[in-house]
Amino acid sequence: MKSWAENECRIACKRENPNYDFDSDEFDYGCSCYKSALKAYESLCDDEHSGFSWGVTKNILIRLMNGQPLTPITDEDFFDENSHKLESSESLMKRGLKSSIQCSRMSSLFREETLDDKVIYHDIDRFYYIDIDNGSTYHSSAKFLDEMFPITMPYMPKINKYKIYAREFLTNRKNGDFDTKEIKYMITPEGEKIELNLYYSEALSGKWEQITKEQYDELRKKEIIYEI
Repeated sequence: MKSWAENECRIACKRENPNYDFDSDEFDYGCSCYKSALKAYESLCDDEHSGFSWGVTKNILIRLMNGQPLTPITDEDFFDENSHKLESSESLMKRGLKSSIQCSRMSSLFREETLDDKVIYHDIDRFYYIDIDNGSTYHSSAKFLDEMFPITMPYMPKINKYKIYAREFLTNRKNGDFDTKEIKYMITPEGEKIELNLYYSEALSGKWEQITKEQYDELRKKEIIYEI
């Protein structure tokens, strides 16, 4: 297994950089990543993992590398000495919140308590957007996800993420990179496709708001196309 893995990494490095000496200590960003991964692989082999224990260990390693906890998060984890309270009281009040706390065990997880004592949890790393037109990925706000699939305690994040397919475009150059957004559909971590058909824009009122399909279609006619 170790010989097979080393050979695969040598082949990959040769393709990455034909002039790279795999047996040297020379640093090459791509090739060094292959060599680092090989070290981890060889360590598992040296521990004599195989079969079921190999799969269990691999899943543990994946969770650690993804910054995901190995046991469920509970509400108490937001109140240990290492958790971070965010924003001043004045700033929180403006957003209708009593508190906003970042979980010490999972930096992407936040606990917000509203002025009317409602508790909401946000995991900003459980999803990402995919541009329908060019396939690029990016992060942006997704409040609708918290409404559709609210996080409850205890919380054990899934390895796979929600993939949200969307389209953004600009109708007025003064609005920056884009001012209108279509959120078409979403693929859940279990592979289920959910049609969303949500539309948002700041082109009409100067602030981001949800708009109708008809309003969206009219704005598409004003889309600014940049020539490459």
